[in-house]
Amino acid sequence: MVQFEQDGVARRIIAAVKAQIHSGAYRPGDRLPSTRAFAAEWGASRTTVTAAYSQLDAEGYLVIRQGSRAIVAPGLEKASGEAPVAAASPRHLSAFARRLLTLPPAALAQPVKIADFRYGDLSGADFPVLAWRRASNKAIVNRAARLRYGDPQGSSGLRNALQAYLWRARGINCTPDQIVIVNGSQQGLDLCARLLLDPGDPFVIENPGYLLARHAFEAAGGIAVPVPVDADGLRTEKLPPARLAYVTPSHQFPLGGVLSATRRRSLLAWAAGTGAYIVEDDYDGEYRHDISPIPPLQALDADSVIYVGTLSKTLSPTLRLGYLVVPLSLRRAFGEAKRLTDRHAPMLEQDVLAELLASGAYERHVRSIRRKNAERRQVLLKALADHLGPQVTVAGADTGLHVVAWMNGIDAGRELAIIAAARAAGIGLYPVSPLYDPSRPRPETAGFILGYAGLDAEALRRGVAVLATILAEHR
Repeated sequence: MVQFEQDGVARRIIAAVKAQIHSGAYRPGDRLPSTRAFAAEWGASRTTVTAAYSQLDAEGYLVIRQGSRAIVAPGLEKASGEAPVAAASPRHLSAFARRLLTLPPAALAQPVKIADFRYGDLSGADFPVLAWRRASNKAIVNRAARLRYGDPQGSSGLRNALQAYLWRARGINCTPDQIVIVNGSQQGLDLCARLLLDPGDPFVIENPGYLLARHAFEAAGGIAVPVPVDADGLRTEKLPPARLAYVTPSHQFPLGGVLSATRRRSLLAWAAGTGAYIVEDDYDGEYRHDISPIPPLQALDADSVIYVGTLSKTLSPTLRLGYLVVPLSLRRAFGEAKRLTDRHAPMLEQDVLAELLASGAYERHVRSIRRKNAERRQVLLKALADHLGPQVTVAGADTGLHVVAWMNGIDAGRELAIIAAARAAGIGLYPVSPLYDPSRPRPETAGFILGYAGLDAEALRRGVAVLATILAEHR
């Protein structure tokens, strides 16, 4: 039996016979080849084939009698018109699942040869390998004597370290009890959607805005109420009643505006007057180039604002670590929801991040990559100016890790053709238009999001040069 379990040939024989039975090639009562003939056909020993037949007999696929060839067991007929298993439809889906299936599928990343301007990518060379290794070794050596599930809100060490860091870096005054460690900011948004929205509840979303935030709220049954943005961020003069508002005030995604002081006060007054919560996504607040740090909304109203932070733009999007700062009144609800979702975020990574924060290594790393990405930004802006000049209008360059490039004189209807031509030339290009609400007017000018944090200077220069050539053919 041990020999059979270790014999890959026998397993393949078993799978092949089952497939023939399920397809109808072998029908109940049909005789299989003798063990000698089957062994010769497969180039296997008779012992292996006999073991495979015996296993199929034990599972009820074959009937074996002494002195006779094995036959297919009765009751294994292929049903008339039976559809392949892969084509079967779900027997029942919840309303949540049905809403998920109405959302557009995500586009898979495809490799390109010259430059991929995909937003959200970071350079692998920027990851603090040595600091992470030292912190990881320390966390492993200092592991607890007993391995057990942890606090769903996150380890106390990490939450204490984060509380101190957020006060120093972002001016957020909170307690460790208000912090919830999540598997990336997207899980934080999903928890907000599930805990704050019932089916049919309206939510305010920036237009254009972050699609995965909108999808998370719509999957929970929320009804999107798109509100336009301009250079000063969300236009707050006519906010409708809603259960929550999702905003990116420090660097509006994707257009890059910074929510003005007047509009911040207006938005907070709206939340206080309607009883709504504000979900503040500070997705790349560490990157400020030509402006002073902008205090987050949470620092102005800790009772109305849920602050969403992430490590995806400073360490790695593959790490899947983020955090929420929630009002104390919501702490228990978020903690219980996190417990039911996945117990807690991975503890080892939490311990490593806590050590990085406590030792100062994380802040040194942030200062380093802030300089590197500022240099990349300068290379990109200069390349756009050199190759396209007045033919391009750049927006959102003051903060963050991307810019929006509006291609003056090129109709938005040409975007797909430009993207295809760029792909063929080795350039990954991504339009702004899908981030606009489909029920509202979209820009007439072609626009593209150019992420630069994952590219070196040479790739940025070559990428823009090739892009300029392609645009000249479509202008």
